[in-house]
Amino acid sequence: MQGAQTEKVPREYGLPWPDYELLDAGDGKKLERWGAVITIRPEIQADFKPGWPYDQWLEMAHWEFEEQSTLQGSWKSIKAHAPEQWLISYGNLNFGLKLTKFKHIGLFPEQQANWRFIKERVRAGQKVLNLFAYTGAASLVARDNGAEVTHVDSVKQLITWANENQERSHLSGIKWVHEDALKFAQRELKRGKQYDGIIMDPPAWGLGAKGEKWKLENHLSGLIETAYGLMNPGAFLILNTYSPKIERADLAASAGRYFSAKQLEIKQLWLPAKTGKELYCGNLLRAIK
Repeated sequence: MQGAQTEKVPREYGLPWPDYELLDAGDGKKLERWGAVITIRPEIQADFKPGWPYDQWLEMAHWEFEEQSTLQGSWKSIKAHAPEQWLISYGNLNFGLKLTKFKHIGLFPEQQANWRFIKERVRAGQKVLNLFAYTGAASLVARDNGAEVTHVDSVKQLITWANENQERSHLSGIKWVHEDALKFAQRELKRGKQYDGIIMDPPAWGLGAKGEKWKLENHLSGLIETAYGLMNPGAFLILNTYSPKIERADLAASAGRYFSAKQLEIKQLWLPAKTGKELYCGNLLRAIK
């Protein structure tokens, strides 16, 4: 997806906050600060030269993730006694982070762009559905605004993690659903349920709650169709795509069957680094019904 970095298209940036910043990126890796802990992780989109020499990265970092396959790997300790689990905050929300064998540690920081959007739009009493909801950051932002939130993920451990984040943030009342996100949404549609906001951050590929294989490009149209059917008039839809097989044109074509051009915005999502580098993080679709 090298062309994604030169194509002149609208961009939206996930911005740093006191407990997170992308320090640098390049040579297929990214250097990030999470509170007081600094990590080095693989990043396929960092196909450019970094701003700082790698020796400087190693002087700063506590952990580096080393891939052992395309699916998983292990963390190498760079500094003695570095924590394997720790807490960071975003506003008055608190998140537990930890090292996992999949290189992720519990937040996708580029989603700060969507947290801002949710914070601006969601009002108390509105119903929000968060599909493929991971560790619950978007759910917590919506719940903190007073929304009635339904959080759906096919991985039970992630729901547990999200609930722990709810408790850490002194919130309650999120409805947890351990289920295949699309199947749950389709059943909600049959039940005649309606929502004021739908958030979808689907993986490019993965496994469902019962081990079903998932490829986003095979389900994109169905996801958008189902979301449209669940939306109240004036409701919003957020859809992120990280799949290299889904271009902005694919999003526009699928969403254009249901939303007019005035109702839609399709952008690229980026993270700015402290060194001035910029990291492409996928495509972002937002729609208002």
